[in-house]
Amino acid sequence: MPAPEFDPAPIIETLVRYGVDFVVVGGLAGIAHGSAYNTEDVDVAYERSRTNLERLAAALVELGATLRGAPPDLPFQLDPETLAAELNFTFDTRFGSFDILGEPAGAPRYPELRVAGSDASLWGVVVRVASLDHLIAMKEAAARPRDLTMAAEYRTIAELLRSPRDDEPS
Repeated sequence: MPAPEFDPAPIIETLVRYGVDFVVVGGLAGIAHGSAYNTEDVDVAYERSRTNLERLAAALVELGATLRGAPPDLPFQLDPETLAAELNFTFDTRFGSFDILGEPAGAPRYPELRVAGSDASLWGVVVRVASLDHLIAMKEAAARPRDLTMAAEYRTIAELLRSPRDDEPS
């Protein structure tokens, strides 16, 4: 069965509609900050309260989420208890790959990640997006060549955003 065409908008819209408390991380967050790199999946960090796990599980069921790379006969119950038992999951959905991270490598704990982030509009939906500094730390923690290249680009974007513009008074 061929992989579905990647369409992140329905994934984001479903999370928002279910009231899931999440922060967009990874390549999609980089794009929201102005990155030129494409992404092949949606990565989010999520708050781990029972209520939020219930909302997240319901959203995942609607998205048709299945464990990526797992044998089709592997027993897997998509419910709050299963989500509470682990931190990070990689899923395939009807709209492409979707990763949920309870504790993304290189990132601070969720409350700090959320507070330091900013709101961004993705496909007309306002979501919380990780800060560039936290994205850089996560990419450097992953340390794959592509991640390190992306971290360098994010650092350049952050420097450009922090430097005074020529048309601003000093």
